[in-house]
Amino acid sequence: MAFLFGWNTAILKYGEIMHKQSYMEKLELKRNNMVAAGLISERYPEVLSIVFRMTYYQKTSDPVLMKRTVNFVPTDYACFRMDCMREECTHGGFELTPVVDGLIKNLKRSVKGKIVCNGKSETLRIGHASIAYEVTIQYNKQTK
Repeated sequence: MAFLFGWNTAILKYGEIMHKQSYMEKLELKRNNMVAAGLISERYPEVLSIVFRMTYYQKTSDPVLMKRTVNFVPTDYACFRMDCMREECTHGGFELTPVVDGLIKNLKRSVKGKIVCNGKSETLRIGHASIAYEVTIQYNKQTK
């Protein structure tokens, strides 16, 4: 019995190590993506601020998971990918960079829309979550 207890403890510790390693790998990937995106001041020099207002939805009996506002200024990274709020979701999230690019390309100030998470897991289907968003951009006075 002591042998089995020791073996289970070893597996638990191994699982914890694997979880920590996986988490650290995810953090490193996220950090690399942010650096690769560059700063807002470099990528969009005409932008003074970007504001995302989002409502996260999930396919459950209580569909509104969270309301969130995220502000970006020129010294922030131009990384506009929001993670899915469901922990078990893999390779999901919400890529809003094309939304920001379209607004800036056309010198528009705001847009509203909805995007669906394409991630999945053993317990989640594609489309398990979505966000309704409003993106507002404030330009430098020299723009326009």
